[in-house]
Amino acid sequence: MKVYNQNKLHKRLRRQVGEAIADFNMIEEGDRIMVCLSGGKDSYTLLDILMNLKMSAPVHFDLIAVNLDQKQPGFPDHILPQYLQSLGVEYKIVEENTYGIVKEKVPEGKTTCSLCSRLRRGILYRTATELGATKIALGHHRDDILETLFLNMFYGGKIKAMPPKLMNDTGEHIVIRPLAYCKEKDISAYAQLKNFPIIPCNLCGSQPNLQRQVIKEMLNDWDKKFPGRIETMFRATQNITLSHLCDTNLFDFKAIKKGDTIVNGGDLAFDREEIPAVSFDASNIEEQNMILWQEVN
Repeated sequence: MKVYNQNKLHKRLRRQVGEAIADFNMIEEGDRIMVCLSGGKDSYTLLDILMNLKMSAPVHFDLIAVNLDQKQPGFPDHILPQYLQSLGVEYKIVEENTYGIVKEKVPEGKTTCSLCSRLRRGILYRTATELGATKIALGHHRDDILETLFLNMFYGGKIKAMPPKLMNDTGEHIVIRPLAYCKEKDISAYAQLKNFPIIPCNLCGSQPNLQRQVIKEMLNDWDKKFPGRIETMFRATQNITLSHLCDTNLFDFKAIKKGDTIVNGGDLAFDREEIPAVSFDASNIEEQNMILWQEVN
């Protein structure tokens, strides 16, 4: 049964990674992909699937796994080299004491994620240049993308998420996220079945009340109460109607004049019948009425 479940998950993840690569043209002939490996379930899964795809892909590409050893106390620095050697994949361990810098610069009790992320990003970009990598692959998945969307809406006042493919600020590096279509729960199950040697992050993962953790819990709660909602929300990021939002920089609302061609269905977008019905539980009618109101308003 374990082998069956592992094969089933592998096929699903492989298909979803392949779709993302094709949809966004993530990997091209002759690419040298630097796979950023943290020691967590996501990056292990990313490397595993890419190594498998490499054997049958219609284009030739090379992989090099890179881990940044941030010199965290107690970090088991032997695990990743042993694992990568067992795979026979090219790899590089980069040693930089970002842990010490973060602890020195960030006051006790404050979240370390922002500074840590900037330091890691700079080091990884430098390493990609040194290694001649044409793409940098990160292990962010579908749930990470949605969490970032809500973080930006709730705390930044922006509709903005993690793109599956982007050019960095200097224009020197292309970053890809091949797991963009993959569910975190599938990745977690796959990592457990594959028995990856997970290395926990004790720098930021244990910090309580992180905004991202609050968003994650909210989405997980929605997923339990309303099956399919997460999938629908992710599809929404691929189905954007600019004429029905409010950004005057992206859509010329001022140019709309009487008699013009109707844009994106005009006011038909607000018709109530287009919104799926909500199932009711008679034992809790008041709560269900509130849910329905929130859905249609």
